[in-house]
Amino acid sequence: MYVHSITADGAATDTSPVLRVAGESRGPGVRDPYADSVRRHEGGHTVWRVQCGDLISRHRCVTVFVEDGEVVLVGPPGETARLSRSQLTQLKAALDEAAELAER
Repeated sequence: MYVHSITADGAATDTSPVLRVAGESRGPGVRDPYADSVRRHEGGHTVWRVQCGDLISRHRCVTVFVEDGEVVLVGPPGETARLSRSQLTQLKAALDEAAELAER
């Protein structure tokens, strides 16, 4: 799945990969294949991606990973991250898991 940005004429364009929050769907009867997981292994690292929105309701994501024993939280580039209660729960779980991983 890709994050969509809206152009001036209203057309949607794909910009970057993102995972959806567990339990969210892409529409009636259509399940996102990544909806049950926000944790992935990428380039030898564990990476958590939590879907969020920006101030004008475009889909974005917050990324969490561990580097050199520290938890790194990356928001949408140049954007504000707006999270629902369920997205906050996902982010909290990701931060908790990352903190445990960073302590090892």
